[in-house]
Amino acid sequence: MEENGLMAKVGKGVAIVTGGTRGIGLAITRVLARDGFGVAAIYHGNDQAAKDCRKQTGAAVYKADVVDFDSCAAVCKKIAGDMGAAAVLVNNAGITRDGMLHKMDPENWHAVIETNLTSCYNMCRAVVSGMREAGYGRIVNISSVNGQKGQLGQANYAAAKAGMIGFSKALALESAAKNITVNVICPGYIRTEMTESMPPNVLDNIIRQIPAGRMGAPEEIAEMVAYLADREKGAFVNGATFSINGGQYMA
Repeated sequence: MEENGLMAKVGKGVAIVTGGTRGIGLAITRVLARDGFGVAAIYHGNDQAAKDCRKQTGAAVYKADVVDFDSCAAVCKKIAGDMGAAAVLVNNAGITRDGMLHKMDPENWHAVIETNLTSCYNMCRAVVSGMREAGYGRIVNISSVNGQKGQLGQANYAAAKAGMIGFSKALALESAAKNITVNVICPGYIRTEMTESMPPNVLDNIIRQIPAGRMGAPEEIAEMVAYLADREKGAFVNGATFSINGGQYMA
């Protein structure tokens, strides 16, 4: 999208958020912009949501395919040229293609693994060298409660989200000496446009499984991202996994 106009003030540095124009990603974009980051929100298909995000948050928006290695490298290069090198990366992009494994098509397996997990590699690979050279970086990967506990009909999604946790721990070990932290947030069921479209009886059944008696708000995830992205507050937190699920699964 070539309609960003004047970029947001960089302030604390540049933060890239994948899947950053809707749902949890939009909340993350909004909170990081509030805190003084120059935010670049990456999206894939919904141009109207991107326009709305830019209007609401003042963030710059960039269209890219996070499944494609070259697309990730190109968009990060473009962001660096427009705004500066990334100090923060939030890997939030994700999809679901649910189904029992014995009926799951290979296409649905690979689509979820590539969008949710391979994208994490693609984006981290695009920015981590610059972070190492700068001697600073904050990476936050958005996993899921179902990557911790598993979920019926989500072998692909659970595998991808669990993979993000192992990936993050390894990258944290590789990067800690360069003042780069890598952490994971595992949201439970969050009230977003997607969950709001579920039938009321399905929503009620989900909520009955949550000890807190409610779904989470996107802002509750975003505030944890903001803490981990902060230069001082998150400096000694590395390789950690944070469960934000209302007590549904206690790891």
